[in-house]
Amino acid sequence: MSLFPAPNTQHLLGVIIELNFHFRTIFWEGDRAVIIDQTKLPLKEEYIYIADYRLMDEAILRLAIRGAPAIGIAGVFAAALAAKEYMWQTKAEFRKNLSAAMAEIAAVRPTAVNLAWGISKARKLVDSMNEADNEAVFQALKQLGQEILEEDIAMCRAMGKFGAELLPDPCAAITHCNAGGLATGGYGTALGVFFAAYEMGKKLHIYADETRPLLQGARLTTWELLKAGIEVTLITDGMPAHLMKTNKIDCCVTGADRIARNGDAANKIGTYGLAVAAKRHNVPFYVAAPYSTLDADTLSGDDIPIELRNPLEVTEGFGRRTAPEGVKVWSPAFDVTPAELIAAIITEKGVHRPPFDFSRQQPAVGRRQK
Repeated sequence: MSLFPAPNTQHLLGVIIELNFHFRTIFWEGDRAVIIDQTKLPLKEEYIYIADYRLMDEAILRLAIRGAPAIGIAGVFAAALAAKEYMWQTKAEFRKNLSAAMAEIAAVRPTAVNLAWGISKARKLVDSMNEADNEAVFQALKQLGQEILEEDIAMCRAMGKFGAELLPDPCAAITHCNAGGLATGGYGTALGVFFAAYEMGKKLHIYADETRPLLQGARLTTWELLKAGIEVTLITDGMPAHLMKTNKIDCCVTGADRIARNGDAANKIGTYGLAVAAKRHNVPFYVAAPYSTLDADTLSGDDIPIELRNPLEVTEGFGRRTAPEGVKVWSPAFDVTPAELIAAIITEKGVHRPPFDFSRQQPAVGRRQK
């Protein structure tokens, strides 16, 4: 069964190009949310059935589900699980406890704006149903999560088509972390650009940074690209500058967890360094993210909160100690790439060029901006 609602097979010059995905990032089944456990990839493809919103909080925190769009969907499904738990309480108790649960969910990961965005939509929905009974609120939240999931896949497909037009043919590109189907409802932002280009018949060679310390590039991005049949080479985080100097690299494409009004973009730690190297070697650096990742209330990257991760992810990653006992560790999960290093930001509404201004007063138009 294909994950994507639209046909993913095209006939180009008599050749059938098909993306053969056989996984689902997140979905609702029966009375539970279901996620693929990304901590087990690429060695095991296992799914977690979640009936308690607290377990979804835990899954988001330990990166069993990750990526800004994906945790936005997970947050709404978690709100639905909370509503299901409290459904048998009085209306006043139900709304009080549901509100507290949604605040708890929104606070699990502070940098990715999509989680707060999803919970904000859930709150507005609940507030609009003041006369509804508890079960109706639960059903509405579950439906909201499903709608956001379906919209995300459609938006990523649109984003992919816009971004694919920026890639030459053939194209050698670098990406960092994982911004594919695993980070979204099922198609991807940065990887969605590559998937769309591949479906168009373009020849691609993608270099994937391993992405220390949790190796999302090595474990997840290479897994997705190999599944799709796209040529991929794994490199360590310290190699991109040398690669750009010694080999022809056409572009860098990454996702983002939050984009400020001025175009500054927060993404997985190491993205800023990649953008600096790209600027030095005249390689265009593109960011692909849905409009829900744009935060008009955050004026610049200086205002984006940066999550700090558990030091054990650095010193004892994957169960083996690699640093001496007692060493101090500083482990921010994200860094901010300044807007002046970004050649274009790709959204489902088009390709945006500098100078960026994502204020609410100046919404993007529905075509590529020149």
